[in-house]
Amino acid sequence: MRTVVVGGTGHIGTYLVPELVRLGHEVVVLSRGERSPYRSDGAWSRVRTIQVDRETEDAAGSFGGRVAELEPDVVVDLISFTEDSTRQLAEAVQGRIQHLLHCGTIWIHGPSGQVPTREDTPRRPFGEYGIQKAAIETYLLDRARRDGLPVTLIHPGHISGPGWTPINPAANLDLGVFEKLARGDELLLPNLGLETVQHVHAADVAGMFLAALRNHSVATGESFHAVAEGAMTLRGYAEGVAEWFGQDAKLGFLPWDEWRKTVSERDAAATYDHIAHSPHCSMEKAARLLGFRPRYSALDAALAGVSWLVDNGKITEKRGAGGAGRPPGIRGSTSPGRRTP
Repeated sequence: MRTVVVGGTGHIGTYLVPELVRLGHEVVVLSRGERSPYRSDGAWSRVRTIQVDRETEDAAGSFGGRVAELEPDVVVDLISFTEDSTRQLAEAVQGRIQHLLHCGTIWIHGPSGQVPTREDTPRRPFGEYGIQKAAIETYLLDRARRDGLPVTLIHPGHISGPGWTPINPAANLDLGVFEKLARGDELLLPNLGLETVQHVHAADVAGMFLAALRNHSVATGESFHAVAEGAMTLRGYAEGVAEWFGQDAKLGFLPWDEWRKTVSERDAAATYDHIAHSPHCSMEKAARLLGFRPRYSALDAALAGVSWLVDNGKITEKRGAGGAGRPPGIRGSTSPGRRTP
């Protein structure tokens, strides 16, 4: 089976592509060639990589045709962010492939209402990213119903893992938040720290794509979440990270309008985006239809990234008398029994 993975050297592809190879797929990766996978794997030696600038080819109207010319049985699209881009690909492969898998986002839901949020909850997206991804989902599922397009959509949460910075307990990407928790310093959180984030390990997102492939007949024409079981409140997340560093979390709280003045505009915008969504999505449908349950908890997904940051000198741990840093025996790893992007 020939499988084309668009954007296959990123977070998800790092785990997905080697597994496809081990399952016997002939894998072709389309990528801009600007990054290597986040971890090495001998399976990559059996992958054909083609350097492509999708944005440029979308503008020229040639990207869909380029994919179709490869004569794939399966196409995994990890990097489509507009309805027009998705339409070009879908029209080019319609009637020529067995399965199209699209990577979406839980941002399609907008702010959480009833939780855990199910895939059939009415959409209320906000912000260009969420609105575009919701439009893509509407388009693809309509094509599935009207024209029989064999498509499955996978909607990840906050993708985490070794090699990059996870969303932190202040719901932004400031490494200083992790360093404060590592040192036992006070960390200020917005409001009462009860808004939520929902991480997912990139390996579990890859696992969702593989589960959809294995269960083709029930997965086509459907959308599925790819998140850890359960969301974390900001304060619960901060306490979990502090404990992992061998510290008690010292937390303070400020109303939003006061808290935002304590951080940069960029961090405040990121935090607002996350807490305005406060996701808590369900994995019940994936378990029921695909038999898939995430391996990593939300906290362990985030800690996989934190561990990598520490081991690569991105986060400085507290040292010396009274400061133990992480408890002994867990450097470079997360706790056993891990978790669920």
